[in-house]
Amino acid sequence: MKILIVEDEAALSSSIASYLKQENYICETAATYAQALEKIDYYDYDCLLLDISLPDGNGLQVLQALKQDGKTDGVIIISAKNSLDDKIAGLQLGADDYLAKPFHLSELSARISAVIRRRRFHGESKIIVNEIEIDTAAKTVKVSGKPAELTRKEYDLLLFFMINKNRVLSKNALAEHISTSNDEVFDNFDFIYTHIKNVKKKLAALGAADYLNSIYGMGYKFEVR
Repeated sequence: MKILIVEDEAALSSSIASYLKQENYICETAATYAQALEKIDYYDYDCLLLDISLPDGNGLQVLQALKQDGKTDGVIIISAKNSLDDKIAGLQLGADDYLAKPFHLSELSARISAVIRRRRFHGESKIIVNEIEIDTAAKTVKVSGKPAELTRKEYDLLLFFMINKNRVLSKNALAEHISTSNDEVFDNFDFIYTHIKNVKKKLAALGAADYLNSIYGMGYKFEVR
């Protein structure tokens, strides 16, 4: 799961990112309105944490741009402005939640999880495809009840495939989903092949069927008949 933290207070942004990374989220940060626009234009996120007051603009303008582009990223407004007008404006523009500063990071994490469940999983915390079960709240994977030990990126990759079962996903889409701006720029997709190979191997070791198939010239598909 990929989170964008749009927050100009460096210490708070770093604190949020560190906490969420421990919760197995992939985190990116933007400290300005311009940086936020650039990132939402290039990447899709599962949830944005959006401060209203930014040095070069208003966070609600980022939300407007997101909605104008037809994107479905979840949005939680985090702001020291605890006025009713700000809250109403954000929710009317399509924000999913509003959290006033200061807040506990554990509460923020719970709110993020709830937004992602509503938007991506229709309110459910578990995704089950035959013998494979992903618990998005606990961030665990089981095959016929046996736990699968996946890395964070392997988990994100498998979840992305299962959400999009029977759809062909391009290598570029897969790379963007599990990469961050802090990663090295990829000039090939060998790392995607490596991650997929590892996921297939770990699931097969627990008795899972082989659902992940390469579609020549197009990408990969999690194929369920």
